[in-house]
Amino acid sequence: MTTRPVLLIDGLNVFTRHFVVNPTMSDQGNHVGGFVGFLKAIRLLCEKINPSQVIVAWEGGGSPRRRAIYPEYKQGRRPQKLNRFYSDIPDTYHNRDNQVSLIIESLRHVPVTQVYVSDCEADDVIGYLVKHKFDDRKCVIVSSDKDLYQLLTDKVIQWSPGQKAFITTLHVREKFGVHHSNFCTARCFTGDSSDGIPGIPRAGFKSLSKRIEILRSEVDVSVDDVINYAEAELENKKLLLYNNIVENAEVARRNWKIMYLGTSNLSADQIEKINYGVDTFEPKRNKIELMRMMIREGIQNFDVDSFFMTVNIIGQDA
Repeated sequence: MTTRPVLLIDGLNVFTRHFVVNPTMSDQGNHVGGFVGFLKAIRLLCEKINPSQVIVAWEGGGSPRRRAIYPEYKQGRRPQKLNRFYSDIPDTYHNRDNQVSLIIESLRHVPVTQVYVSDCEADDVIGYLVKHKFDDRKCVIVSSDKDLYQLLTDKVIQWSPGQKAFITTLHVREKFGVHHSNFCTARCFTGDSSDGIPGIPRAGFKSLSKRIEILRSEVDVSVDDVINYAEAELENKKLLLYNNIVENAEVARRNWKIMYLGTSNLSADQIEKINYGVDTFEPKRNKIELMRMMIREGIQNFDVDSFFMTVNIIGQDA
């Protein structure tokens, strides 16, 4: 078995970063920074990591199961804005969607697998692939999303485009003060403001690490373990954090159902489609079509030869 890792890319997350900051324009006057930046990111990651496979997971319209549990989930999220220093760049949904379509089209000409499953979040696709499809393989996740930190192990690391650094289990323990295997449990109490998920009052990572000692242990700790711990401690220490945890126990239990990247938020049909998309993928290597596409879109400031030469190693023996 190859020792080269599988590269799992959170497609929309990585695209959005480049869409926001990259001002590249085509000869036709269209903003193409998200498209060009995304392809350059794949090339650089392939050079850095030398993966055996590259899989891009796209958002499939969100998770109805999560919204059924908590209707306010991801409601009212502030849209990403372009760097307004470049005032002539159109900030439109049409432009954004067109660039995503160009990425999808371009990756069909190179050996990069793309997975899109309706009503399924990219996080769930990546979580399933890491835990079940590639559970015996080294994996590198590419995303700035902290939700994916719960997947980190001695075989799984994450590349953060924003921090330009690899996130490891050691990073999680040092920054958040909890054992990496208990990161998701702790987040059920801290909440996630970016997704509109409220936490427990006064429950931050620092306070949880200090007051809920079991979260620092290597033993997997459940939400109910934390609630029971706080309830027992209340008998001797009348701390507001313990009281808040006990009084808001159902909030934490609900958050687990939303935040945990297991198969509970995937249907059997969705799992089958993920497997099918990965198992039946037939890699293409068509530089001519990729070049024609660039000419059609008026994109001249992209090195097709360098990109194609780098990604062409995907799927080939080292």
